[in-house]
Amino acid sequence: MKFTWTEEQRAFADSLESLLAASDTVGVARAWAEDDTAPGLALWSRLAEQGVNALMVAEDAGGMGATGVELVIAFEALGRHAVPGPWVESAAYLPVALGTEALAGELAEGAIASVAVAPHVPHALDADLAAHVFFVDAGQASVATIGERLHSVDNTRRLFRVSSGAPTALSGDLEAAFDTAALATAAQLLGAGERLLADAVAYVKQRRQFGREIGSYQAIKHQLADVRIALDFARPLINGAALSLGSADATRDVAAAKAFTAEAAYRASRVALQVHGAIGYTRELDLSLWIVKVRALVTAWGTPAHHRGQVLDALVRAGA
Repeated sequence: MKFTWTEEQRAFADSLESLLAASDTVGVARAWAEDDTAPGLALWSRLAEQGVNALMVAEDAGGMGATGVELVIAFEALGRHAVPGPWVESAAYLPVALGTEALAGELAEGAIASVAVAPHVPHALDADLAAHVFFVDAGQASVATIGERLHSVDNTRRLFRVSSGAPTALSGDLEAAFDTAALATAAQLLGAGERLLADAVAYVKQRRQFGREIGSYQAIKHQLADVRIALDFARPLINGAALSLGSADATRDVAAAKAFTAEAAYRASRVALQVHGAIGYTRELDLSLWIVKVRALVTAWGTPAHHRGQVLDALVRAGA
């Protein structure tokens, strides 16, 4: 089967790319890490106008009721441009978890929300900025009580400890919501991996040692080629998971996509760091934004070990 975007999906991708390319997302991310959230919130509003927040909100709740393909398009762009904020929580998990509740309509219009889902997502992202924060444990949801601020390896991920508060009902499918969030995270990882590879390739073409561009050395070519292959193998897994979202095979397909893409993006971050040499270890270099983001997202919304276990369980059940 040949997978291609429709004209509408391609136009959506182009519009997001144009918006983000002109938005100084590096400056937005650096400001967000320093708790200057105004530029990030302004970008949030512009992306909401593009429909990103409404993608997975049911049409009955005022959203677009889009497919997983549009979700992947949006979150790959967010990852490629290192856009900060609780996007997975507000635009992927909660729209599905809320179903047709009125709050889902608020999210479609751009309201910020966050959630912690035990045990895989123990802390709530940007809880201090969210109008609504939930805590989900063993399928039971409650309005979260926000606790202390925590630190992430990625300074743009502003994590907060939360605990369960007043019980509340989420009328949607919580398992499908988790699958949607894991797929969105995988798409972010793919976008970040592509950005890391692009920056690494650009650098090795202009950095010279011993009178030659370092990209001309076979050892570096092979490492970059391995990253290209890994990302190219991850993309069809993500596309396949996007098409199966909501089906009986969604958990298996999403798990495979998340586990493989996490490894591919992590390989991209390591190789990008290696080819940049000592400068790659500095926070001043923009490359660091994607390196630490990949490290954080590898374990977000389910570790690779968890998702590999999901794939194994599905294969065992299929063979029983």
